[in-house]
Amino acid sequence: MNVVTSFIDKRKQKQVKYERSMLRELTITNLQSRVKQYFGSSRLTSNLIMNSGIEEACYDVAIEAYLLGAKFSRFGYFGETIETVKPRSEKEERHLIDTLYNFFLFWGKGEEAIGSEELYYLCEQYIDSWWRDGFMKGEKKYKLRLH
Repeated sequence: MNVVTSFIDKRKQKQVKYERSMLRELTITNLQSRVKQYFGSSRLTSNLIMNSGIEEACYDVAIEAYLLGAKFSRFGYFGETIETVKPRSEKEERHLIDTLYNFFLFWGKGEEAIGSEELYYLCEQYIDSWWRDGFMKGEKKYKLRLH
């Protein structure tokens, strides 16, 4: 007897396989160093990063941004530049930025509200760096036919 599968199931399986292969290139030390680079040096967030829950939230959002960039790297393989591809993922990227920003405001001690614009820009730069990293590594995987 044959098993009937739908195209939706096959697409999800392929997506999960690709995401797993992309996550193999991501290291925990890379995640930690980037969190310290972006949020450890800011006077607004340096005391918050000591909390492991906030640090883990930064990791989660970074992984999501990395996978989002990897998802859109297929367009880079077909010849589009990163500047033309980036607006396509703007809605999802904005959601990740807002999530991280609101997380900082919620778990902060009130000091973050004073420099909230600076904090928002930090979150924006953090997500952008992970998106670009995922895009470039995903594009490299497509070029090497490892997808």
